[in-house]
Amino acid sequence: MSLQSARVQPHPSPEPAPARRLRPLEMPAPRRRPKLAYAALAVGGALVIGAAQLGISLATTQDAFVLADLTVQQRDLGLEKQALHENVVGLSSPQSLATKADRLGLVVAGSVSYLRLSDSKVLGAGNGADWASTVNPNGSTSVGNALLVPPAAKTAEQTATPADDAQGSTAPALPPTVSDGLPSPTTR
Repeated sequence: MSLQSARVQPHPSPEPAPARRLRPLEMPAPRRRPKLAYAALAVGGALVIGAAQLGISLATTQDAFVLADLTVQQRDLGLEKQALHENVVGLSSPQSLATKADRLGLVVAGSVSYLRLSDSKVLGAGNGADWASTVNPNGSTSVGNALLVPPAAKTAEQTATPADDAQGSTAPALPPTVSDGLPSPTTR
């Protein structure tokens, strides 16, 4: 570049510097106080949620107790049903029925007779039964029925044997009674 061409070009004029945008801080706008209604609504909502959870927890606990009581009642009724069923089985056994019939004075005839209803004709021997039954349910040939008669309790003399006297009692050893806490070994 030559010196002459450098003179011909005008020098750019300096631009004024941009104005600063800084200004002093104004007084902040006063904040509005939070409304008491919103705070009361939030606290009330939390209390309602807590009360609802407590109520549901109590209802669940109460239902658990009711369920436990019903389970115990069901078990007891099941045991009672089983005992009654055993009584019915014992009372409806042929031996029980024969004993009750004998007490009422019924006898077993020797031969079988049938009555035909269409013409009222008796088929078979047609003889009446004698006053003596051919079956004696209480005789010497009867078989004991444990469902009808509970076993007789043994006396102390019947249960004691010489071997028991030598060894002491045959009753199982009971656990020690706990009076002062759990028993523990002595350590040294």
